[in-house]
Amino acid sequence: MKYGLAFIAIIVGSLLTIAMMLQWERPPMASTQLGPRGVGMVWTQNPRTEALVQAANKAPESDPPVTPSGIKVKDSKDYQNVQVLGDIDVEEFNRLMGAITNWVAPEQGCEYCHNVENMAEDSKYTKVVARRMLQMTRHINTLWTPHVQQTGVTCYTCHRGNPVPVNIWFKNDGPPHAEGMSASRQGEGLATKAIGSTSLPYDPFTTLLAKGAQIRVDGTEALPTGKPGASIHDTEVTYALMIHMSKALGVNCTFCHNSRQFAAWSESRPQRVPAWHGLRMVADVNEAFMLSLQSTFPKNRLGPSGDVAKVNCATCHQGVNKPLYGVSMVKDYPELRLPNP
Repeated sequence: MKYGLAFIAIIVGSLLTIAMMLQWERPPMASTQLGPRGVGMVWTQNPRTEALVQAANKAPESDPPVTPSGIKVKDSKDYQNVQVLGDIDVEEFNRLMGAITNWVAPEQGCEYCHNVENMAEDSKYTKVVARRMLQMTRHINTLWTPHVQQTGVTCYTCHRGNPVPVNIWFKNDGPPHAEGMSASRQGEGLATKAIGSTSLPYDPFTTLLAKGAQIRVDGTEALPTGKPGASIHDTEVTYALMIHMSKALGVNCTFCHNSRQFAAWSESRPQRVPAWHGLRMVADVNEAFMLSLQSTFPKNRLGPSGDVAKVNCATCHQGVNKPLYGVSMVKDYPELRLPNP
């Protein structure tokens, strides 16, 4: 009897361990039908964790509007070395600077970016980075409306009160392995949170969140040609990125795709279009803005391979299909859009 109970305990413990490894979620689950019946187009949510997700994606209150002074920052003698926001009113500038402090460094305050003895100087690398991030935010809000629409983004969308956003990524070469036949993992076999703890290639971002990347699993020619996007390994890399997107947005594949024919655009849901633009936007942001800061960051802020931090879907979305549940903070801070030409 004693051995029988021990055996049962081992079985139960093993099943619980497997369930944890597979990120099993106990029923009941909430489901919403997204497409035609019979093709499995259902969005499944866990009502027991929804409150935590909502709390993590609550937008802060905006500061009260100010009365413009009628003087632009670039025309004021009180401000020097303002390279990005010189086109806005002085009062709006001060209001925005206060908001950015609360969005990015509420504990550190202005000193996180500035030498408070001389606010104009660029002695801190964080100020140089912040300036580039302001350029990036304006770029996204003005030129990437096919993805962000009029909701837009602010510094808070990614930072959420942290000097460094929680969800960033570096090139992942994996741990060292033995020589010989086992010298290469082909980028697979490590359970990483970014791709849902699967055994798929653990760094789909370096190749697929790059300008001009071919993100597809269907070969376009009858025979293998060596072109990217058609091999089994390329397919696995694409699947890893898709799982990342699902986890980052808190949805499953059928949020964008019709499970009857995943590749067919004509049968996909409308959400697939902004998702397509979103992938291109991320590649653009990483190349045009993040990589341009490679030499600006100190070594302790770089990744294991010496590369700069970059963004992916989770950086903004953080578990919901619309960051901050679609609350538009930009409408209260229009200075974060490029001025009309």
